[in-house]
Amino acid sequence: MAKRALPAIIFAVVGEVGHLNGQRLALLRAIERVHPQEPSEGRLWQEVLRHTQKKLTETEILVVDAGVKVRQLHNAEVARFVVRLATNFTALRNRLPEHTRGRKPIYGALVRPLPRRRKGKLSEATMPDETYHWLFEGRSIRVEVWRDLVLPKTVPAPDNKTVAVYAFHDPAFKQPWLLATSVKLHYESVRALYTDRWPIEQIPLSAKQMVGAHRQFVHNPESIQRLPELALLAGSLLSFLAATLPAVPTGFWDRQPRRTPGRLRRTLFGKPFPKDAPLSERLREKRSVTAHLPKGNLARQQPATQNVGFSPP
Repeated sequence: MAKRALPAIIFAVVGEVGHLNGQRLALLRAIERVHPQEPSEGRLWQEVLRHTQKKLTETEILVVDAGVKVRQLHNAEVARFVVRLATNFTALRNRLPEHTRGRKPIYGALVRPLPRRRKGKLSEATMPDETYHWLFEGRSIRVEVWRDLVLPKTVPAPDNKTVAVYAFHDPAFKQPWLLATSVKLHYESVRALYTDRWPIEQIPLSAKQMVGAHRQFVHNPESIQRLPELALLAGSLLSFLAATLPAVPTGFWDRQPRRTPGRLRRTLFGKPFPKDAPLSERLREKRSVTAHLPKGNLARQQPATQNVGFSPP
């Protein structure tokens, strides 16, 4: 272990979520690096959304977490999306309120889906347009919906890009889920689409913990970028192979094994590498000189050196 904080290497991971042998699985579709001259998260999201929009088919919907804003999705011309919003999100109606007296309004009425307390003052939530209740796994979930909303400082117009906001009040979570979508969907479909984003988290988990990339350190600038990319690809392949191959029990106590990358890794760990497997000529064993390095317990006693690791999102 390095025993110190290491700078993270930021990547954007895009995956396609589907159903395979009884489990939801995300297959790696793209890995995006930060821009070398502008390594900011905003620039990274700008490039990712632009590239993803070009490859998004008519039957696919882009699902992203709260790190992405609705305005970024609109700027990238993403037509179909589901995004999680911040709890203090506000929007405007895409129509002018009724004028009674004074100056005529130029913006729609403010919509605040969730109440907010700031400096001791409570701002009440806006009454929803629709309210639904349904039972999910024994829990009573309340859904509040606001439709035909635009971003702040947007003048109402028929050709504006509008979104519908859903607030899911689930007893299993302390805070409600606030989701926005540009497609007219049933409230259960909106919740199911957002939960389908979670399998993407298994790709970096398989890469770091199952493949063991969290213990690997490199120094060359290109290798710092390439090692996490190869690890993410290997983790995605490991998850896919584990879902397609028969489940292997860990021991006699494992009576109901599941197709997980961890079980497959433990199975492959004790197997010799096949010598007759056709490999590319570009893949070769690195014959590094290690005779001068300490071995065994002597190697463990060496002080930790400063290295660079990676932490995918």
